[in-house]
Amino acid sequence: MATFEQEIKQSNFASEQLKSTLNVLFTANCLYNKITTALKPFNLTHEQFNVLRILRGGHPNCMCQKDILSRMIAPNSNLTLIIKKLVNKNWVVVGKSETDRREYMIQITESGLDLLTQIDDSFKSQNEQMNKLSASEAFHLNALLDKLREG
Repeated sequence: MATFEQEIKQSNFASEQLKSTLNVLFTANCLYNKITTALKPFNLTHEQFNVLRILRGGHPNCMCQKDILSRMIAPNSNLTLIIKKLVNKNWVVVGKSETDRREYMIQITESGLDLLTQIDDSFKSQNEQMNKLSASEAFHLNALLDKLREG
């Protein structure tokens, strides 16, 4: 497997910190592309998948848009359009809030839950190809990534 330097055809960096930042960005793009390929058979985008996972986490309760947005990986996404597409695919339902008529309540459907189960099964079988880290390595990487996001 090629190293980061080989992949981007650069060997000199101003600092190890800059190199690691670029490596994280490069790796994130690589993982994004792998997940895009894995989601393609399900006719699902990353953002739609993210919303469905958030709604599954809140199931059987409904969630309002601002709560979904606050949990999204890419909170700058057009949530209204994402929800509309998920409704059209019968993976979520939308209703009005009883307490605030400006607010919509969104809930995942059984069909949406079934879809996520299929995706989970698919990802389990692909996990060794998509993620080469041991549980311990993943734990340490998560700690380092958390540190990078601090204040």
